[in-house]
Amino acid sequence: MKFGVNAWVWVSPLTTDGVAELAPKVKALGFDWFEVPLELTDSLDYARAGAILRDNGLGVSVCAAMGPDRDLIHPDKAIRDNGIAYLKHCVDAVRALGGTNVVGPLYSAVGRVWQMTADERARDTDLLVTQLRELAEYAGDKGAVLGVEPLNRFETSFINLAAQAIEVVDRVDHPACRIMLDTFHMNIEEKSLGAAIRATGKRLVHLHACENDRGAPGTGNVTWGEVAAALREIGYDGPVVIESFTSKVQSIARAAAIWRPLAASQDALAGDGVKFLKTLLA
Repeated sequence: MKFGVNAWVWVSPLTTDGVAELAPKVKALGFDWFEVPLELTDSLDYARAGAILRDNGLGVSVCAAMGPDRDLIHPDKAIRDNGIAYLKHCVDAVRALGGTNVVGPLYSAVGRVWQMTADERARDTDLLVTQLRELAEYAGDKGAVLGVEPLNRFETSFINLAAQAIEVVDRVDHPACRIMLDTFHMNIEEKSLGAAIRATGKRLVHLHACENDRGAPGTGNVTWGEVAAALREIGYDGPVVIESFTSKVQSIARAAAIWRPLAASQDALAGDGVKFLKTLLA
């Protein structure tokens, strides 16, 4: 496995200078993977950032930031088209950085929730399958992979469970469309984290290993023993990434509801978390 951390632990939005500052810190803390969140499409020099990460011995993935104008199942076609264009940019970005995985809630804007009838859900699922198939073909041709992430009910009303992601990904039926799970969201929505991981099986391409309060993994009530056993059972050997946020960046703090410090420092959150995960999954 590769153990990583998302730049959102420290900064938002990430710039090329931010990569240069964070990469050696991340390596020194014990990580071998760095996750790049792409809130903006013009804040990074991908070639330079990729070289910095390689020089520090860090693998890389891209985390999509799905906002109000990036939504694959929105009623407004212009917003849907913009979502497609944005995710194609993410694919191009991850390849320029030297990675393969583009992960996140690759279906709707984070925070958009709406009541659906069964027929409306079926219609939107059909639309999403069509959209993701186009994106998977694009990603596959570029040598990239999509990881569709279920979110908790307060951040989306569309895909909350591993079972819902499995339905969509199996219908897309393309090797470049797989699943990312996040233990923070799973801890809210799943009856059993282990059962959800086992059901996902070989579809799992990426894991966000996050505590129930977004603090350092191992300091809360996520059932980590169950997670570890299930990952071993399915033979998972992909990235394991800590995703958290800082209350010092007001825009991301509001979006992620981070109202207080979650550790003595952001470095401590990351460093303590990766030590725990390496011991857990060794």
